[in-house]
Amino acid sequence: METLTYESAVKELEAILSELKDNQVTIDDLAVKVERASTLIVFCKEKLSNTELKVENIIEKLGL
Repeated sequence: METLTYESAVKELEAILSELKDNQVTIDDLAVKVERASTLIVFCKEKLSNTELKVENIIEKLGL
């Protein structure tokens, strides 16, 4: 199983958005796509928040 990265999550979100814009998603798949997009958005927000905290801690330790 592939480990999800920020970059792969963004790429998948872009693909889902493209499918939605181009009306390529059937009604049967719509809820699944929206749910997956929601999961990916939460993942990305958490990843960004965690990275920001790590960078702030590093800068604080350096006394900058």
